[in-house]
Amino acid sequence: MLTRRHIRVKVMQCIYALTQSKDDSLDKQEKFLKASIDNMYTLYLLMLSLFIELHERAKEQEQLSSKRYLANASDKYPNKEKFINNRVLLQISENISLQDELNRRKLNNWYLNEEYVKIIYKEMMQSDLYAKYMANPQNSYDEDKKLIIELFRDIVAPNEKIYDYFEDDKLTWVDDIPIVNTFLLKLFKKVKIDSSPSYFLPALLKDQEDMVYAKRLLTKTLLNNAKWEKEIEGKTPNWDKDRIADIDAILLKMAICELLNFPSIPEKVTINEFLEIAKEYSTPKSSIFINGVLDKLVREYREDGKLNKLGRGLL
Repeated sequence: MLTRRHIRVKVMQCIYALTQSKDDSLDKQEKFLKASIDNMYTLYLLMLSLFIELHERAKEQEQLSSKRYLANASDKYPNKEKFINNRVLLQISENISLQDELNRRKLNNWYLNEEYVKIIYKEMMQSDLYAKYMANPQNSYDEDKKLIIELFRDIVAPNEKIYDYFEDDKLTWVDDIPIVNTFLLKLFKKVKIDSSPSYFLPALLKDQEDMVYAKRLLTKTLLNNAKWEKEIEGKTPNWDKDRIADIDAILLKMAICELLNFPSIPEKVTINEFLEIAKEYSTPKSSIFINGVLDKLVREYREDGKLNKLGRGLL
């Protein structure tokens, strides 16, 4: 789920939090980093479990309507139970492994805050995409999947109430929401009728090496802060560190650290990754400034034999 770029952003967030709090506890920052990465998986599970709650609410509403003698809105559809029998929804709601993971993490957020489920459910019921799906007498797995993709893309993901709820819960989730939403959309698009229950419980990291990389980048950047500042100062005439944006300074230090301490990562990858992060998280001119500094440093490191890169490298 998490790429190396996402991991770099997580490390950047940790270092920024440290600079703002003036807390130089390395142990505390390592714990914050691990918690921030783990919490992204919690966000993924909560977003996915929204569909379990929507399914449960739909079943409850259908049971209530079946006990009424008066006609209701669902009577106009050829198959009133089409949504609750949606095969992708069933793959999620009847997934025992997923339910066990939600229980293990004690994620009952939607039970405690059911007003958000009601908001999403109401918007879904009033949507054209739901009406079109229910009115179609045809019934196929592809159609079921198409509905879930559209519901997530057009109703769940852009919902401001859900966004505000997550933002209030954990501050780091503000940056995580787009990543998780993009991942979920890809997941829905690739799901198959015979996908195993584990399909909806993907690994957070590609392997343990990613966590080793994250901790190593964090610690080596922080422990050599003064050294990295001197490197930057030497490549910026009239440099006033107080005038450089905090994020720019952090990204430069991280990039220098990666260039000199991670031989398996090609310098082009390092430079491109940090430029892209700068474009998203810093000022409009940040990437130009960072690129200029790193370009000078890379040329110098090559001449001095400091860049000992191996193999093809890792992204």
